[in-house]
Amino acid sequence: MKNTPNSNRLHIGIFGKTNSGKSSLLNAITEQNISIVSEIEGTTTDSVVKAMEFLPFGPVLFIDTAGLEDNTPLGKLRIKKTLEELKRTDFAILVMDATKIDMAFYKDQEFQFRKYNIPFLFVINKEDLLSEKEKETVKKIFPSSIFVSTKNRDSILMLKESILKEIKKEKEEPKLLGDLVPYNGKVLMVVPVDSEAPKGRLILPQVQLIRECLDHGIKSYVVRDTELESALEDIKDIDLVVTDSQAFKNVDRILKDRAKLTSFSILFARQKGDLNDLVRGVKKLKSLNHGDKILIAETCTHNTSHEDIGRVKIPKLVKNFTGKEVEFTFVGGKDFPEDLSKYALVIHCGACMINKKHMQSRIDESMSLNVPITNYGLVIAEVTGILDKSLEIFK
Repeated sequence: MKNTPNSNRLHIGIFGKTNSGKSSLLNAITEQNISIVSEIEGTTTDSVVKAMEFLPFGPVLFIDTAGLEDNTPLGKLRIKKTLEELKRTDFAILVMDATKIDMAFYKDQEFQFRKYNIPFLFVINKEDLLSEKEKETVKKIFPSSIFVSTKNRDSILMLKESILKEIKKEKEEPKLLGDLVPYNGKVLMVVPVDSEAPKGRLILPQVQLIRECLDHGIKSYVVRDTELESALEDIKDIDLVVTDSQAFKNVDRILKDRAKLTSFSILFARQKGDLNDLVRGVKKLKSLNHGDKILIAETCTHNTSHEDIGRVKIPKLVKNFTGKEVEFTFVGGKDFPEDLSKYALVIHCGACMINKKHMQSRIDESMSLNVPITNYGLVIAEVTGILDKSLEIFK
């Protein structure tokens, strides 16, 4: 489990004002000195993440955020980045200093959690600084709160039990193909090897798909597109062929309807977000106009080349398909515009580097502004004329 990608871990965000003890709390929960602790306000200037095995639940990712209501010179920027973390948070811990109870602040943060549909626990830290009478008063104001002190290990253990109890209610992340292919079924993966392929290793989507096949007793075979024809002769009764989107057209030509076909990117589109919304989004390609702006978003950061799918191939395919002169804007990593209203379409990568909550937040932002959103695999399937065929496995 230590090798579980962060994108597949439940994200637990720790939020609160500066100097409320968020970093001390993370250190106490993980029993490691992960975050720097100081009496100086604003010590945590950027989010600190810690992956751990939160047994018996499993792999999680704790996110220690910069303090809200930060009065330091860079406070507004830090608060903005902290609020961005909400978009990838599955479960939140709201921390408040027991000696600085602030009902208005609590209400503001409760509103933010509800806005992004994030379940949360309210933790009152530094309970050792309160008298029993003061503690009783606070309990009357916040009856469902949890009192802790990072100096009291028993209180931290009780908090961990409460967190475990709550996150067990969270739904398991949807499967990639474990619910599409039967036990003992056969999946043939087509992995072209070009200049973008990392030498000596597979990329994350390929590794995750192989692992899912192993977990569900599905037989997996991996070939290049150059060996696909001979592989089809060797392997009979294949349930599904999964290809890199860039080889869609060639693989479809070779396959000749001998098995159902989809792509790694489309499988991730279904797992990470609402596939129906993304399929509706790709239809926008047919109604683009000259001068329309398209946002291309990729969640990983890498050196680009003349074969880069997001910055080179997708724009070329879109222009050839539409016959329109459109403008492209590119973002990578965590970057994503706050205002999408100027875009006619958002084309997103497969989102293998972010969790489902983060991707769904991006879909929701687009949909709320009536901006269609789709992904790489769906775009390539549409422009090559095999969109319906690539979606048959999901019907």
